[in-house]
Amino acid sequence: MLLRSTLLRSPHGFPTREGGVSKGPFASLNTSLTVGDVADDVAENVRRLSAALEATPAQVLTVHQVHGTRVLEGLRAGEGVVGEADALVTRTGGLIVGVKTADCLPILIEDRRSGAVAAVHAGWRGVMGEIVLRALEQLISAGAALDSLFVAVGPAIQACCFEVDGDLPARFASTFGPEIVRSLPGKARAHLDLGLGVRRSLERAGLAASHVDVLPQCTRCDERFFSHRRDRGVTGRHLSVIRCAPPAVDTAL
Repeated sequence: MLLRSTLLRSPHGFPTREGGVSKGPFASLNTSLTVGDVADDVAENVRRLSAALEATPAQVLTVHQVHGTRVLEGLRAGEGVVGEADALVTRTGGLIVGVKTADCLPILIEDRRSGAVAAVHAGWRGVMGEIVLRALEQLISAGAALDSLFVAVGPAIQACCFEVDGDLPARFASTFGPEIVRSLPGKARAHLDLGLGVRRSLERAGLAASHVDVLPQCTRCDERFFSHRRDRGVTGRHLSVIRCAPPAVDTAL
């Protein structure tokens, strides 16, 4: 049910669509109430997902995602949807923060010293707006050091499938370098590597390459995942999650 990054030590997971109870186009681990799924099924799916991190649904906090760059902080269990934003951090032990995706990039961040964590949702607008850096800034302003931060980017639409047109290729090339734009055989439109964009943002911020893990799975290619593009908008949402687990003693990086 959950894919994990070998880089992160905090309890976390990037779900596949397997292991839930939803049916039809939402089969089976859909975690969104806004796509037309049965509310009781969604609740059970969230319960199963939280149990996989040895927690309860009350400990899971999310945001109402709007493709912006706002970052909020979760403070207590039971808050549910904390507010309108696209990233959520917490420094409260036991709380889980998560973001919902179905092609966009789910990004999980941990402060290895304090246990503080963040979950970030980034479509192309979020990558261009460098929301991942806004989340890092929030953690650093709360006391994290850059060298104690580790980032994992989960399954998302990859360059093989993310076709774009208009001025987007030029804008991304100008911001992140020409390598982010791909020309593929038989494809008239340019393709973008959003994961590379996140890497470039983090590199420019001074984060070491060894502190970043980008998982390779493409949500559009791989039917283990929900994909808004592949399924023409009728599909579920993954809830990628990470739990704040402060170390009992100082931990070497």
